[in-house]
Amino acid sequence: MSPTNIAAATRESEIEALRQVVAAVEHSQNNELPDEFAGLFRDDAIWTTGGGKRLFGREAISAFTHQVLPGGMRGSTVTFEVEHVLFIRPDVAAVKVRQVYETPDGQEVGTPMFVMSKEEGQWRLTACQNTSVLDDE
Repeated sequence: MSPTNIAAATRESEIEALRQVVAAVEHSQNNELPDEFAGLFRDDAIWTTGGGKRLFGREAISAFTHQVLPGGMRGSTVTFEVEHVLFIRPDVAAVKVRQVYETPDGQEVGTPMFVMSKEEGQWRLTACQNTSVLDDE
């Protein structure tokens, strides 16, 4: 395999690993698993919720998630699709996600940004913001 092919294969492998983190976010939300959700973050992570609440550190993210997630998905589901990955460095990636909540009242579309860092071979959520979409284009 040529160096170019090796680099492309490595990049695709890393993108798949990032997709797996996004899939774990989806799984933890749909199944209302706050510990699984919080475990995806670095200890010092930053999370801004869809409602604009700023949370600093895994402990604060966990406390908030334990308050809102159990029962928060009742009658609803969410799907996440990785739309774009920008590698800032080989161990830091900005991942743009399309988020779709299906609720009894209809569909709500979001566009989270997950900045992830790779530590000890594992990608972790590092600095994330959940944002609604005003006009889904």
